[in-house]
Amino acid sequence: MTEVTSSATRIGIAGAAVVGVAFGMARYVYGLTLPDIRQELGLSELVLGLVASATFAGYLAGLVLAGPLAARRGARAPTTVGGVCGALGAAIVTVAQSPGLLAAGAVLCGSAGGWVWAPYSDIVTRTVAPRLQSRALAMITTGTGAGLIALGGLAVIATYTSWRLVWVGVAVAAVIAAVVNLLLVPRTDPTGRPREQRDLATLARALPVPAGYSVVYFAVVVIYFTYAADVLGGTDLPALAVPVIYVLIGASGLVALTTGAMAGRWGSPRVAAMCLVIVALALALLGAAGDSLVATLVSACVFGVGYMTGSAVLAVWTAELVPDRAGAAFTTCLVVGAVSSVVAPAIAGTVIPTVGLGTLLLISAAVSLASGAGLVLLGVTRGSATAPVD
Repeated sequence: MTEVTSSATRIGIAGAAVVGVAFGMARYVYGLTLPDIRQELGLSELVLGLVASATFAGYLAGLVLAGPLAARRGARAPTTVGGVCGALGAAIVTVAQSPGLLAAGAVLCGSAGGWVWAPYSDIVTRTVAPRLQSRALAMITTGTGAGLIALGGLAVIATYTSWRLVWVGVAVAAVIAAVVNLLLVPRTDPTGRPREQRDLATLARALPVPAGYSVVYFAVVVIYFTYAADVLGGTDLPALAVPVIYVLIGASGLVALTTGAMAGRWGSPRVAAMCLVIVALALALLGAAGDSLVATLVSACVFGVGYMTGSAVLAVWTAELVPDRAGAAFTTCLVVGAVSSVVAPAIAGTVIPTVGLGTLLLISAAVSLASGAGLVLLGVTRGSATAPVD
């Protein structure tokens, strides 16, 4: 019993470290340093928006390629590749002096999250006892919160030096997390060639609701992360406000450790709907009162809860629906969300000069709120929403 629990804990800790760096740091460091990048490199809103979209295109590529690599080399292999991409990409941005080199490094760094997140669903379902799987998945996903806290801490130091120091910290953290992962996570056997036709038919039947949730969730989350620093940069708030909100997002997001329990009590669809409503509130506060220190701090705390729980419940939800192919199910929803993440910043960069950033945030809040209400109105019962598909 103790050995089973300790094994789940080891995998949870290692997964939290890898996902925390790849998803909490590497994926969002661009948005955090965006104002300084704009100032130093003199880039336009359109170029900045396109680079942001390109980072999520890298994330999408990682998602797509992780499955075939896991099938050949085992589920741990993509997590190692993700660590390398995060470290190398961050190192490239650290020395970038041109838009092209910046984009190349940011895309490579951004791909890390795609490589590492979904494989852990397979690692957990194949190596952790069923009664501990939801807890392990929530622990792994919540590592993003610790990553955001570390990212915010780096940004605090960088306010006295250079924004490039943040990227150096991401590179170092990626190397450390990759080593921890190799030490604590056991290798799994390759699964061989995927059962493509059966997988596609089964996943199409099982995942329309969580896939629809992913479209909205990832779009509104990326809007918040990409432009929160911009909102604060246009106010009289102190420069430390930007890193502080990242720390608050990560700290408040640790509540997501209880996601497995919440999903077991209320059902994953209801928890997901709640997350969309919470993110809507955070976006509305930032868009309507981003010049208020109190409103900004409240927005960050609220967003952390919705963001972290929203990602954790997606991992739990897909594992419930397709337990024998949890990684494929999770990847499917992440790919859908990644496409949304690619499109959202590009659209935002195009419309901000016309409608303004505050209005964009309020529109995003309305979309998130309406989607959360729509998910509730679908009337998906806990039994039908979480029953595994054979």
